[in-house]
Parts: sequence; structure tokens; C-alpha cells
Amino acid sequence: MKIYIVSGLGADFKVLERLKFPEKYEIVFIDWLIPEQNEEFSSYVSRMASKINGNESFCLLGYSFGGIMVQEINKIKPAEKVVILGSIKSDKEKSKLIRAGEITKIPKFLPVTFFNDKTTRVYGVVRKMFDTQNPKVLQYFRVKDPYYLKWSIEKISEWKFDENPNVIQVLGDRDIVFPIKNSKPDFIVKGGTHLFPATKYNEVSKILGDIFE
Repeated sequence: MKIYIVSGLGADFKVLERLKFPEKYEIVFIDWLIPEQNEEFSSYVSRMASKINGNESFCLLGYSFGGIMVQEINKIKPAEKVVILGSIKSDKEKSKLIRAGEITKIPKFLPVTFFNDKTTRVYGVVRKMFDTQNPKVLQYFRVKDPYYLKWSIEKISEWKFDENPNVIQVLGDRDIVFPIKNSKPDFIVKGGTHLFPATKYNEVSKILGDIFE
């Protein structure tokens, strides 16, 4: 059986590369697409889902924004299991910062030119201040197309979703992007910041072994 995996916002699969899965599974990574101009989220989800063979059983795993994406994909191509790492099950679990973006609509009004390399570097410095034990954030930040970044942040802030109780949620107890206090995860990674799949890969691999046994 295949496990289709979607990584985090702007991230390639380096952040997940040290995770281990049971040998009976084939791992397939789904790369982020660049959104078309003013593309609706549902259209984008359909394009991402088109990479999945719905005629055979499969599982889905998503990290961060990828966790939101696989839950949306699951609505149109149901999976045997859906696992989210460092992500949320519904819009009710949004952090105060993300909710502020939803209320103020600030992400929508930011110009595309705001999302440049300089902004990305500043983001990396700020994250390091709040997340000192993580490796350099920017080594995982590979998809830097400005329109993709603006569009994605808009969609995260606008996202509305009712919790699916079958989704398996794994969170770090020190995550500042999706704080654990807003959720009731199935598994908790002690000392895990938002980059826990990279920094706590042994613990996460053991959890994944239990989930996909």
C-alpha cells in the first residue's frame, strides 16, 4: 500500500527525510504545485489529488500545511488512514495569530512582492528567536515562489473545516505554530517544536510504526 505524503508550507521533504515507515508501505511524496492566478482552494486540492491513484487503497500523511491539504484531499479521495503531523484537525484549533489573519484579512492585502527572499530570511531569524533548539529553518524552506507563499497563507487563514474523528493527529508539546493547548492530539511528542519530524525523528518514527502496523 502507498502512503502519499505532503510536506509543510514552502517545504520540500528534507524535513521528513529521516522518518522511517514499516517496510510494507511504498512512500510517495506529492510536491507542492504553484497556484494559478486567483485559483480557488477546491481547484488546487483537486489538482494535488490528481497525483493519487484512487483505484487502489492508500494512506495519507501531511505535515503542517500539508496536514490541512491531506484532509481536504481525503474528502474527494478517501484514504484508509489520514495522519497529520504538526497540524490541526479543524479551524477551531487555529492559533491566535492565524485567527487574527482570518479576521483582519491582512494576508489577502499583502502584495505579492512582500514575499521575497529578504522576508524569508527575516522569518528565519524570528523563528530562531522563539524556537532556539530547532536547526536552521531555512534549510527546509525550498518553495519560494512569491505567489505560492501569499496564496497559501491566505488559504490557511481562511480555512474552514469540521473535525474528522478518524484523522490521527501528532503534535509537539512545544509547537508555537499550532499550540497543543488548542487541540486534543492522539499522540504527543515531548519537547517537540514545530520541526519535531526533523528533530525528534526517532520518537516520531516509533509513533508512525504503531499507527501503520
